[in-house]
Amino acid sequence: VQPVESGGGLVQPGGSLRLSCVIPGHIFSTSTVGWYRQGPWKQRDLVARISTDGSADYADSVQGRFTISRDNTKNTLYLQMNGLKPEETAVYYCHADLGVLGDLWGQGTQVTVSS
Repeated sequence: VQPVESGGGLVQPGGSLRLSCVIPGHIFSTSTVGWYRQGPWKQRDLVARISTDGSADYADSVQGRFTISRDNTKNTLYLQMNGLKPEETAVYYCHADLGVLGDLWGQGTQVTVSS
């Protein structure tokens, strides 16, 4: 059982991408879910997360440019990314917080921001 991400790719600076992640239903409906990213030679950092009630929080660096959302009818998590910057080139990972059971990670999707 693993989340499956899609939507990564190559985009020019200032461009947009939308990432999607399908998470098994019984996990999706009961978990806070989110997106992390890990650039070359960097640690994995939180980008945004959204709770079961729809409340979201964002890293300061993406506030106002990225939007996280969830579709509970499709068990799908989204991340709309606008105004992308070269330094945001990274592997983006979908995550589900399982509480005492730990964490569930997707395999990641590459986002490359380059001209």
